[in-house]
Amino acid sequence: MTTIEEQVSRYGFVTEKIGEDIDLIAEINRLKKEKNAVILAHYYVDGAIQDLADYIGDSLGLSQQAAATEADMILFCGVHFMGETAKILSPNKKVVIPDLNAGCSLADSAPADKFAEFKARYPDHLVISYINCSAEIKALTDIVCTSSNALQIVNSLPKDQKIIFAPDANLGRYVAQKTGREMVLWDGACIVHIDISREKLAKLREENPDAVLIAHPECKEDILLQADFVSSTTGLLKFVKESEHQKFIVATEAGILHKMKESVPGKKLIPAPGSDNNTCACSECPYMKMNTLEKVYNALRFEQPEIQVPEDIRLKAYGSLERMLELSKGI
Repeated sequence: MTTIEEQVSRYGFVTEKIGEDIDLIAEINRLKKEKNAVILAHYYVDGAIQDLADYIGDSLGLSQQAAATEADMILFCGVHFMGETAKILSPNKKVVIPDLNAGCSLADSAPADKFAEFKARYPDHLVISYINCSAEIKALTDIVCTSSNALQIVNSLPKDQKIIFAPDANLGRYVAQKTGREMVLWDGACIVHIDISREKLAKLREENPDAVLIAHPECKEDILLQADFVSSTTGLLKFVKESEHQKFIVATEAGILHKMKESVPGKKLIPAPGSDNNTCACSECPYMKMNTLEKVYNALRFEQPEIQVPEDIRLKAYGSLERMLELSKGI
């Protein structure tokens, strides 16, 4: 029989069998109370997990919650860099995630050694890194940003300040256009957002001429140029709630539709299609979908897999995150 540590080492998550008579949601809620744990979930995870989370949000809101929580344990339902961010901000809390395999294509697109070499070529540039990056990249960063606050953070800097923006080139290009700033961009991207099919989207718009196209700034430039509204996941949700329009094509990861449907049950929401053929005809993040109720239950039950960040890296990364939170007050 393998130990829990061996299961996590071998598979990336706890594989302990769960009895068929277990009420997962009831047990998760019981364990959460018993262990004084808080469940934080991103909008892109499965709806059943969103429904039992204590807080659902985008990266900025989740970071603010992780920094402020009084819980003893944080169970982060999202992807690996989000668990790392929580640990950086709350080092005295135990931080666990359902599956260590839940990575991020965007974070993976910026290896720390390569980025350090890139940064060294621009010694007079300040580094702004999108939060979708590793702890090592955050440690090489001056200010972290999210899609919710990127414009505000760039605009807060002196006009003559030279900037490196990493790792998402599409978000960086969008921010540069909106702020009028020239920025050196690291060429990274999110596989989900760049996979939205221009051809399928054009057909969808022809079929739904009364639909408003809303998009996340991680999408390719040609998608953003035709969008009626561009914003973070939280911004998109707010727009759909407040808009007088009744039909929307949503160009981002399809998990956001769960909360949108709850918020505006009378409106028509159509996911923008990805290039690949799949059952949902939408764009889904395979890493976010690694979060399951079974893994959430086992993570709480055994307090594994636990996120650890080396203290030297954590302290450097904390500075860039702290500056982001300071500049984001009021958002």
